[in-house]
Amino acid sequence: MKKIKNFAFLLLIMFFSQSVFSQTIFGVWKTIDDETGDPKSYVKIYEKDGKAFGRVVKLLPAATTDVCIDCPGDKKGKSLYDVDIIWDMEQDGDVWDDGEIVDPANGKVYSCKISLDGNNKLNVRGYFGFSLFGRTQTWFRVE
Repeated sequence: MKKIKNFAFLLLIMFFSQSVFSQTIFGVWKTIDDETGDPKSYVKIYEKDGKAFGRVVKLLPAATTDVCIDCPGDKKGKSLYDVDIIWDMEQDGDVWDDGEIVDPANGKVYSCKISLDGNNKLNVRGYFGFSLFGRTQTWFRVE
């Protein structure tokens, strides 16, 4: 009987820890094309020096480019696998903000805000100036 209780307790701890650890923006996310609804890429969001960054780790058939042709600065002309498309995001409670995101298709850089919608959806908002003037994409966690 003691073994069963220990096993049940272990399962409970594993279940609880999984739900706690999955409530983070960090991990791999599937991006979706705004116009077609097709999956475009997998982006890995990772932490460096207390800030969040994102980098393409896989391009899917709906991807429109594999090179950041019109991107600014040192990102210009580089493979999407070699540059961060999200950078300098700072955590403010449940939201990551004050960073930037680049649209690789046209090289435009936007202010960025990221928040979780449950455990497996990520709202990524790119905007100019005020958050009202932008658009939000929903990305899905890749298991």
